[in-house]
Amino acid sequence: MMTRREPTVGDLSERALLTRILNVVGDASQADVGPGDDAAVITVPDGRVVLTTDTLVHGPDFRLAWSTGYDLGSKAAAVNLADVAAMGARPIALLVALALPDTLPVAFVDELARGLRAACDRLAPGCAIEGGDLTVSDTLTIAVTAAGVLDGAAPVLRSGARPGDTVAVAGELGAATRGLALLFDRFRTADGIPVEVDAGLLTEAERADLAAQLRPAPPIALGPVAARAGASALMDVSDGLLLDATRMADASGVTIALDGPLGDDALRGGEDHALLACFPTAAALPAGFLRIGAVAPRGEAAVTVAGAAPSGRSGWDPYRDWDTQRG
Repeated sequence: MMTRREPTVGDLSERALLTRILNVVGDASQADVGPGDDAAVITVPDGRVVLTTDTLVHGPDFRLAWSTGYDLGSKAAAVNLADVAAMGARPIALLVALALPDTLPVAFVDELARGLRAACDRLAPGCAIEGGDLTVSDTLTIAVTAAGVLDGAAPVLRSGARPGDTVAVAGELGAATRGLALLFDRFRTADGIPVEVDAGLLTEAERADLAAQLRPAPPIALGPVAARAGASALMDVSDGLLLDATRMADASGVTIALDGPLGDDALRGGEDHALLACFPTAAALPAGFLRIGAVAPRGEAAVTVAGAAPSGRSGWDPYRDWDTQRG
């Protein structure tokens, strides 16, 4: 008896595959002209657009053995939404370009589209996938461009921290790096080949860490909240708190003195996509932000932890921390 083969990307025309994707993401469009034309047309309330882009490539950024299509769609949206929020902006649109192996199951692409849509609905209501591109490649690649609006406010830059400001963070730190360690430690063969995750082997805490790595949920709504609360500096923590705080300190010409309850995973782990913010002392911290330090005049070190300059590895490097393998 012959079994029915699951359809793959190579079995469908570009138009047929695009129609499947738009059936999932298209009806959420908020644009004047949304998906289906040569380009989207979007009304921008105050004439300014915040733009960012990020690319996920099989190998250095994810492994198909570990991530479902839904995981990848959700993560691709979340990491771009976080960059928009880190400017104090409200996300309004995503453009998604997919380079797909022709052997990839069509059902996987359906799930990827559902993950993109679900992440927008959950993290940034009103943001929609407004267009993109499809092509064929031996290596699965997801490139997302995100657009946001400032709603009349000034963008919050990483260069605005001033001595005396309170340093605070919104979102969890350290969970994503623990989740990645679980994947590399527990779900690879002796030869280093990734194998499918068996959630039954994990504790509840480990499953939460794995979700933080595979399906991050940054506090997107708190970016505009921080801006309205008077944040002087703001940025996405994607490469580790120490490394990103150093970038903020260097851009602002100050020292960031961290004194909160911060473990090594929180300080040096990457891919959390929390929001690091500075607020003037007169400003009340918005709900969802936790104080972790203060801004000082520039000293010898850009960042100190409990009064001392940290040593050793400062943060996340995807080429090193994903073991340099390619797709």
